[in-house]
Amino acid sequence: MLIYKILRAPEWAEFNARFILHGVPVDILDGFIHFSTAAQLGETVRRHFGGETELMLICVKANRLGSGLVWEVSRGNALFPHLYAPLHMSDVVWARAIVDVPQGHILPEGVE
Repeated sequence: MLIYKILRAPEWAEFNARFILHGVPVDILDGFIHFSTAAQLGETVRRHFGGETELMLICVKANRLGSGLVWEVSRGNALFPHLYAPLHMSDVVWARAIVDVPQGHILPEGVE
């Protein structure tokens, strides 16, 4: 199963330079790295990234993350993937830009 993380341009640049991500500010505050499934992604980008530009979508195979990945109830009583460990660049399947349009965002091809 594929899961997804949205990063702002500076967050992506830091991850790309260091090859490890301990989380963005909201992740660090909550104590885990937030991910979304493909079905949850549209609402995540609308709710948490509305009006933002230069976003990157990171795709990860859930089974690569081991026991640090925990599925927990969150928005709408749905199970969301939360990573209680750093994310390594070697875990990333692909990273693609989210297209900004006046109406919001267009997710890249390959979200499944």
